[in-house]
Amino acid sequence: MQRKTETRRAFLAKAIWASGGVILTSQLAACEHLDDFLNDDGPVDGVPRFLHGVGSFDPIANAVIIWTRFTPTMDEVGEFIKINWQVATDKNFSNVVKEGLQYASAENDFTIVQDVTGLAADGKYYYRFIQSELNEKSVLGETITLPEKGAALSSLKLAICSCSNYPAGLFNVYDAIANSNADAVLHLGDYIYEYEVGGYGTNENTGPLGREHDPSTEILTLEDYRLRYRQYRTDEGLQLAHQKKPFIVVWDDHEITNDAYMDGAENHDDSEGDYQARLERAIRVHSEYLPVRTETPGVIYRNFEFGDLVNLVMLDTRIIGRDRQLGFGGFFNADGSFDFAGFGTALGDPSRRLMGEEQLTWTAGAVGGSSATWQVLGQQVLMGTMTVPAELLILIGQVAGGDTRPETLAALQQAIVDLSALKARALAGDPTLTQEELARLAAQVPYNLDAWDGYAVERERLYALLKGKNTVVFAGDTHNAWHNVLLDSNGDKIGEEFACASVTSPGFEGLFGSDPATVQGIQQAFVLLIDGLQYFDAAQRGYVLAEFTAGSTTASYRFIDTLASTNYTEVEGNTTTFTV
Repeated sequence: MQRKTETRRAFLAKAIWASGGVILTSQLAACEHLDDFLNDDGPVDGVPRFLHGVGSFDPIANAVIIWTRFTPTMDEVGEFIKINWQVATDKNFSNVVKEGLQYASAENDFTIVQDVTGLAADGKYYYRFIQSELNEKSVLGETITLPEKGAALSSLKLAICSCSNYPAGLFNVYDAIANSNADAVLHLGDYIYEYEVGGYGTNENTGPLGREHDPSTEILTLEDYRLRYRQYRTDEGLQLAHQKKPFIVVWDDHEITNDAYMDGAENHDDSEGDYQARLERAIRVHSEYLPVRTETPGVIYRNFEFGDLVNLVMLDTRIIGRDRQLGFGGFFNADGSFDFAGFGTALGDPSRRLMGEEQLTWTAGAVGGSSATWQVLGQQVLMGTMTVPAELLILIGQVAGGDTRPETLAALQQAIVDLSALKARALAGDPTLTQEELARLAAQVPYNLDAWDGYAVERERLYALLKGKNTVVFAGDTHNAWHNVLLDSNGDKIGEEFACASVTSPGFEGLFGSDPATVQGIQQAFVLLIDGLQYFDAAQRGYVLAEFTAGSTTASYRFIDTLASTNYTEVEGNTTTFTV
């Protein structure tokens, strides 16, 4: 009996306590020890069995996917547990319009994913889950259905977010989104991170907040990925956002592993097993916790039609068609100079793909077949052309690599000052600029080869599909806030891009936190040096709130002032409105 009890406690410690100590403490009156709320038969009264909350996903005009997870005891692990679900038009459930029964089991980590069909269009709905034998009820979720395609819609508000690294701090951004007036949430990836305890994102708040990654190792196995999602889904801010808003998601790289592409990843080697097997495990768990309305596993590009106003096209720019990223390291000559000609040839290779031919063809149909006022792309990586002088990028890379010697920081500051002055003179048409000065400005390289700049030929093909449309593009990935005017190779405007800051993952302030003047200088220099870049915030965490009407789109950057306490303040950054 003693051995069985310890096994049960070990299981529950893994499934409940270790993956959610912070939220359990707040919900269960600060139990100091696992023994305080476990006995030989499992959890004592008051421990929530729907520990990970509820969520809804991929609303369309007549359906929406609802989600929960039931936390089993050790004795229940091998069982199929009945879970009833209900959808109603009112919070009191006096008008239940749909209900049914599902079974939670180990096969899908005791998650329930239910596509509720036959709903009325343009509706507000409430949903819940019930385990009758234990008299357990989930919290009450709220969701919507979309207007019919072509139906008149006066306004749509979307919250756009990405990059939530658990050790980096509290998910206050999700809490702010939950309390916003957004109709739906676009999550553009990096919902989880794969790293080990002490890995990327760990900071001075990680220990005091009890936010060390679980499991403690980098995630590789099916159970590893599941445990990581369970941990993230115990954050109260994230739970509230899922409870209050429907999510439309795509994955980026960290749902699998860093800098992933179709056939491999930077953060994967042979010692970690077969990459395709790891990818399949990661996608399987993603579908358990972040369901996507798709008929083909691994295919997440799809579109959502919000009446006659917005055609939202969600793309996969990470996995399904992406060739391996180029790297600067392969283009340095023996004398240390950079091989601009060779790099340009590789960058301009017409065979390089980010989306892939099949997805690009599908996108042409999704955009070309839409008469909505706005064509809106939700995707992972920066689309705008963002090239900077090579000498500036090299110095930033040195600091990012850990070279924070005073002379290196001084050289970076001087480069910022010099190049900004040269650019200002060039924009003013200064005829006294020397050939050497002009060459410094002309020696441009892409800021980020993992973004669309590393796949410029295919970007032109996508731009050709979007030309003449009212196009808005959303991006995540970089942890910083950007606003770009999208220009094709002829200089013609294609649309506007808004890239959100991260939920918690550090941006440039993570590199230069002790030197905020350098961050400010980089922000100003990038806006000046990069044609098309209108706004750049490199130091704050937050999201984008975008409102669409028939005549205009307004995008507002929203930031929160702390990751260390739930006592946060939301502040508004840059707001841009542009018209049809």
